[in-house]
Amino acid sequence: MNASTKVGRVFGIDVQVHVTFWLLLAYVGFHEYMAERSVRAAVGGVGFVLLVFATVVVHELGHAAMARRFGIATKHITLYPTGGVAQLERMPEDPRQELLVALAGPAVNVALAVVSVVALVALRQKLSVSDAFTGGGSLLARFAAVNTVMALFNLLPAFPMDGGRVLRAVLAMRTSYVEATRRAAGVGRIMAVVLALVGILASPMLVVVAVFVWIGATAEATEAKTREALSGLPVQAAMVSEVRTIHPDDTLGRVAELLLETPQVDFPVLREGRLVGMLAHDALIAGLASEQGGREARVASAMTAAGPTVEPMDPLLRALTLFSERDISVIAVMSHDHLVGLLTLGHIGELLLVRGAIDEHEARVRATHMPSPRALTARPTT
Repeated sequence: MNASTKVGRVFGIDVQVHVTFWLLLAYVGFHEYMAERSVRAAVGGVGFVLLVFATVVVHELGHAAMARRFGIATKHITLYPTGGVAQLERMPEDPRQELLVALAGPAVNVALAVVSVVALVALRQKLSVSDAFTGGGSLLARFAAVNTVMALFNLLPAFPMDGGRVLRAVLAMRTSYVEATRRAAGVGRIMAVVLALVGILASPMLVVVAVFVWIGATAEATEAKTREALSGLPVQAAMVSEVRTIHPDDTLGRVAELLLETPQVDFPVLREGRLVGMLAHDALIAGLASEQGGREARVASAMTAAGPTVEPMDPLLRALTLFSERDISVIAVMSHDHLVGLLTLGHIGELLLVRGAIDEHEARVRATHMPSPRALTARPTT
């Protein structure tokens, strides 16, 4: 079940809303109504929240616009109660590009805040920070305050906020990407602890944010370790070479039998030795269950286009990027136009587990055979 719902499309980018966002709107509406016993107050509270999250969308569009300058597309923008996330196909490999992409979002908020303050001065309206945050100020004043806080909060040096990526980009100009991520993640965890302590004393919402920050820092560190472990490895290190293939005229019932006979779950579709498509596990099950499908339905009715392919000696990191960019579950490995294997995220995960176990074993062996400090300093007797 998809927990997010598409609510629109802006500049070619889908905008999605997580189910928990609707719960936030319901809570705000109920809280405002109970506080003043007024439907108008409830509508006003919900309206202001929608205005804030419209600003969040604009913030994320800032990231997307800057990323597009560097040839990086944005899959979608998803709104959560804690903010928004622009899902880029990939992060820039150049630290300077990542720095600009990270700063683009807060820059949008700074621009909106400046425009709002100028408008307030021009209209001779009262500009009170305390009133803006307590709801007593004008809508324009509250809008200026929200954008100011959004810019400052996002620049905190902690993942998944923009400040965490800014810090990593700056560090990556002087050290490796993995080391920069490790240091930035460490700073993020410290920030999470600080936010949690402040939240316990001031606001439970900060505790929730602290949890997200801790999870974000851990996820970024894990991803960096994964990239380091896969760096320099070819596709053939993780691909499966024993592959069962099918024909477009085969029945789905026959493929279902293969599914039960082998550990393979995705099947390349070949016609006269040429790759013409792919029948993924989910498509097979859906085809078997559909009204027009069933056991006698042909593979051609359920298969999809073959999608991108890689060669055995291509960098494994490039293949990993393809999974994210194309949102696919399997990649065909080709050599001179002939299918030689399949690659899935599961295969890459197994490779990481195996290499991790081997590295752990070798570390234990080295520790066992390492001389003790006493042995290193002892003087021979004569």
